[in-house]
Amino acid sequence: MNPQKKIRKMKFEDKYINIKQLCSEELKEIEKIMIDALDLRQEFLPYVAGFLKAPSKRIRPVLSLLFLKAAGFGIDSEILKVLAAVELVHNASLIHDDIIDQSDIRRGVKTISSNFGNKLGVICGDYLLSEAMNILLESDSVEIIKQFINTLKKMCIGEVNQHFESFKIGTIEEYIEKSKNKTAYLFQTALSTPLKCCSASERLIAEASDFGLNFGIAFQMRDDILNLVSDEKLKPSKSDLQEGVYTAAVIYANDAENYSDGVEKARCLLNNYTMRAEKNLSSLEDNVYTLALRELLELLKYE
Repeated sequence: MNPQKKIRKMKFEDKYINIKQLCSEELKEIEKIMIDALDLRQEFLPYVAGFLKAPSKRIRPVLSLLFLKAAGFGIDSEILKVLAAVELVHNASLIHDDIIDQSDIRRGVKTISSNFGNKLGVICGDYLLSEAMNILLESDSVEIIKQFINTLKKMCIGEVNQHFESFKIGTIEEYIEKSKNKTAYLFQTALSTPLKCCSASERLIAEASDFGLNFGIAFQMRDDILNLVSDEKLKPSKSDLQEGVYTAAVIYANDAENYSDGVEKARCLLNNYTMRAEKNLSSLEDNVYTLALRELLELLKYE
């Protein structure tokens, strides 16, 4: 590995850990809500609970909590439940992804499907989605439930479209739309729905919604670039290419084998979306939480 890339990676992890500490107590509560929701056979429960508690970024609730705190809102139990639902949806999608990708390892441990088979893996992912919806019913907000359902629909559409577009070099516009469906709409939901619990202004909800969408697109783009250039063992390099998933660098180069010329353009596109996300923070007051959001955007840039 290039020493500069290694230093940058360490810098990302170290800085993110510090930022995450600003929400540490709330994240513990969110995890507790997720685990307490589980009602499974004793033979299966420890594996599912272990999967949910395994070290992860928790980037969606972190972003949402930081935005809420930056805007001056307190964090109550209703907000924590909504964010627990976001994490359950995300983790359900990971379990399903592991089946689709035939992955044996996730977060350094064996996947649910490799332990128990694809059949139980599918059921487990579906079960987590049902628990997410069950938690959301407690919010007593039809609007929030509708947004989650629409987000789930878009996530499924993103996967279906990716399947039928495999090994085809599409357009950048199609790639951005896929990035929204697969990733960014759940970020958008994580940012906007808790503010609806607070009766925040329509303007602030719209700004948070746009921030989540732009951040989510950039987050997916960064992951796609790293998939092509990283040699990290826990996340095999070039797996997208092997599966026929052609991302921005390949699209810009118009070549699935010689895509290096497209990486720079993909990097510029990613950084463009981080700048868009930064503009969505303009109405927030300068405080430690707003600063943390801006630092996260800097960490997201690929240089």
